[in-house]
Amino acid sequence: MNREALAIRHVHFEDLGTLEPVLGERAWSVRYLDVGLARVEAPRPEGPALTVVLGGPIAAYDDLSYPTLKPLLALLEKRIAAGLPTLGICLGAQLIARVLGARVHAAPQREIGWSPLTLTEAGRHSPVRHLDGSRTSMLHWHGDTFDLPSGAVRLASTTACENQAFAWGSNVLAFQCHPEIRADRFERWLIGHASEIATTPGIDAIRLRADTERFGPALERAAHETFGEWLDTIAAGNG
Repeated sequence: MNREALAIRHVHFEDLGTLEPVLGERAWSVRYLDVGLARVEAPRPEGPALTVVLGGPIAAYDDLSYPTLKPLLALLEKRIAAGLPTLGICLGAQLIARVLGARVHAAPQREIGWSPLTLTEAGRHSPVRHLDGSRTSMLHWHGDTFDLPSGAVRLASTTACENQAFAWGSNVLAFQCHPEIRADRFERWLIGHASEIATTPGIDAIRLRADTERFGPALERAAHETFGEWLDTIAAGNG
């Protein structure tokens, strides 16, 4: 298989994070497509060996306000139908769920901040096992959630959100949460999401910054193991 990873990015500070050095260690090249600066229609869906759809503050179901969603959904549909390795984080996970026929909708409350994942039995036997709450906490930042798609396997949950991670087949992995976060880049999140922080009860930048300093290093190590194992698994399965 070729070793090109296409990262589709909606806001500049929500990048590949800890996944990028893991790709580099395995001699993958990385190319970013910044939504709004480049046409989502331009990439051939079957071109990159791996496509990663990253997070962003828009709703996965608001096609009318954000017309870039339609070509992105079409790209994901073609990749998933072809069985090509695809990873979604936050908004990316919601879009994958939508492509697979699941409902994406507003959550009962915003989930912003750090709390550990509870893994399912399937999660404990997958690369996600490194993210178990006994090993690390997890960053969450979302106001929407999704139903588990038909045929998908739930891997992790939190009290506030039942579907935190799922797999669909062997080549599709989706995280509602943010295992990719890097503590040394988190200040950009606080600045970029200042309005959301200010309007979310019980959330403030001081606490988020302190929790990220506390929990971020362990998550980075655990995510490195998770992403590395998943990449090695898809590489072995796709020749």
